Amino acid sequence: MSPETAIAVSHKAADLEKALRRVIRGKDEVVRQALVSIFARGHLLIEGVPGVGKTTLGQALARAIDCTFQRIQFTSDMLPSDVLGISVYSALEQEFEFKRGPVFTNVLLADEINRTTPEDTVCFAGGDERRPGHGGRPLVRIASTVSGDRDAKSCGASRNLSLTRIATGSLPDAA
Repeated sequence: MSPETAIAVSHKAADLEKALRRVIRGKDEVVRQALVSIFARGHLLIEGVPGVGKTTLGQALARAIDCTFQRIQFTSDMLPSDVLGISVYSALEQEFEFKRGPVFTNVLLADEINRTTPEDTVCFAGGDERRPGHGGRPLVRIASTVSGDRDAKSCGASRNLSLTRIATGSLPDAA
């Protein structure tokens, strides 16, 4: 990489960080770790209680890099088709039509991934890392967990993805 290219990339990264910090306030280390993970072509595991900005971080990141965003609320009764999509028969066309699931996006937030089954985690984590945003393989995968619930390691998220763990902290104390 030439010095000019390195400088240009550095400026773009700084602009991206500024854009995220306008939305995610007071969590500079979370923003920085998220960006480092993305630049390293990794994925994020964000841990924290509800209401500390996990979804907002994903949405802001997608907007800042001009990408699509989808969120999946994981539950214990999910099916793989809830993540991947499903083929539906069209009587009019007399053929099956594939209805894409939320995994067909650029930035995917798997909210509360520790509340789902290993099968659904594999649907979220599986795939060819070299084909971002194509064929159901998101460019950026963000998994969130609720602190104190079942650990994400036990549901397979950490085994199936190269994840950077980020703790967002807790809600401020009521005054």
